[in-house]
Amino acid sequence: MQLLASTLSVTRYRVQGKPAEPVMDTVRNGLKDQMIREIDNDPAQKSIGWTESARPFAPDFASAQFMFGNHLVFSLRMDKKSVPAKIVAKHVNMATAKRLADNGQSHLSKNEKRQIKEEVLHRLYTRVPATPNVYDLVWDMEAGVLWFFSNLKEANEELETLFSKSFRISLIRMFPYTEADLAAGLSDDQRDALKQAGPALFSGGGHA
Repeated sequence: MQLLASTLSVTRYRVQGKPAEPVMDTVRNGLKDQMIREIDNDPAQKSIGWTESARPFAPDFASAQFMFGNHLVFSLRMDKKSVPAKIVAKHVNMATAKRLADNGQSHLSKNEKRQIKEEVLHRLYTRVPATPNVYDLVWDMEAGVLWFFSNLKEANEELETLFSKSFRISLIRMFPYTEADLAAGLSDDQRDALKQAGPALFSGGGHA
């Protein structure tokens, strides 16, 4: 569980709006509807969904406890499969040779070659177990703030998409610009000036 790790990577979000009433039913239903789907023994190459932080490989949002005071704690899980290109090429070549021998052909059409590759990939991905990655999050319902324990670009993008799909509200990633824009009560002129601002250079040298 990442929340208990000695070192953490965190991305902070502003939650735009609140789930529909009754809130807990809406959240629980969103988690159940978008719960991670297991893809071992399945040809799918990727699966993304919610899971429990305490039981990431046996989620049960129908009975799970994920609210602690004003905070919701659950996780995003991303499962991926990968087959090395050389293994794919090996099995495609073997399947091609068998097809030619079985049918007494000297060559295959473009469509036949594509079909063979699709069949090989389907077979290989069904046999390959998925590699899971679990990313915890803490959602402060009262403050409208969410902490996501990853800075990986793909994980953050998947979180933003899945969150909106699950709860019909959006996340705004809090960079220094968005923090200033949303929290400082800027006028239109100040906001325009902020958009034009560039990085400041600081020198550590002093004068004699």
